[in-house]
Amino acid sequence: MTGRSVPEWIGKDADTPVPPRVRLRVFDRDGGICQLCSRKIRPGDQWVTDHTLALTNGGENREHNLQTICSWCDRNIKTPADVAEKSRIYKRRLNAVGIQRKKSRPMPGSRQSPWKAKIGGGWVRRDEA
Repeated sequence: MTGRSVPEWIGKDADTPVPPRVRLRVFDRDGGICQLCSRKIRPGDQWVTDHTLALTNGGENREHNLQTICSWCDRNIKTPADVAEKSRIYKRRLNAVGIQRKKSRPMPGSRQSPWKAKIGGGWVRRDEA
């Protein structure tokens, strides 16, 4: 017999939590090894079943998109990487649609600033100068 004896788990929506039986299958599939740092997860260690491609970045809520990682890697490696990737994707989408992002406040005295530094000292508004 080839193929899976158990059908792949697919969440009904993005908010559907991963059931314990699926977490155990993913843990066994990965051999109990953190997929980011390759450390063996021992009994009593904290670990999570995390999405390989985050849902916010277009990943699916299904079993083949899940991986076993230790809690340290989840907090210090995976989550910051997901946030950075989400930010890059968001910037690209804004640029593709033609939406200009709001600029931060300009440095005082620069040409973009409404304030102009006078040579003798002091500041004046650009429209008054």
